[in-house]
Amino acid sequence: MPDIAKYSATEPLRDGSTSEIRALRPADETAVLDALDQTSKQSLQRRFFGIKRHFSDKERAFFMDVDFMNHVALVCEVGQSERTMIVGGARYVVFEPGRAELAFVVIDAWQGRGIGSILMRHLGEIASNSGLRELTAEVLPENKSMLAVLGKFGFRRDGNRAPHTMHLALRLDNEGR
Repeated sequence: MPDIAKYSATEPLRDGSTSEIRALRPADETAVLDALDQTSKQSLQRRFFGIKRHFSDKERAFFMDVDFMNHVALVCEVGQSERTMIVGGARYVVFEPGRAELAFVVIDAWQGRGIGSILMRHLGEIASNSGLRELTAEVLPENKSMLAVLGKFGFRRDGNRAPHTMHLALRLDNEGR
């Protein structure tokens, strides 16, 4: 696979607008924080399992300093009023050899346009091409939209680690998705 840190692809959204799915860059921190400011309490709860608006320096470093081997992060960027803005993101973090956990967030105004599915497709291809065997996700049961996206890609319920979340897993074929 080409250098994932330079990953970029143009994708149409359901509403006909165009997006760029690309690797997260260190310079994106302000745009990522702006996107989180535009995200509802409910969406933040679904992503972080708590309402999180402020991040410590350590948390910011974790989210922004990705190595594109064990921690891969993509963003969805769109043009809006003659400027670009990040409207969603997805990442996976390897937690043991061959296995990674993934997470997504899409700002509310951009939900329902297929961004989650597009990000999942790209992240799944990167994971498979990188030799990962399994992707996992922890999802709140009320997060029906994320459950639908993951279900569309073949994620299945795989036991529970915590009492109030659903643990989902997808076996990868390592031949691209």
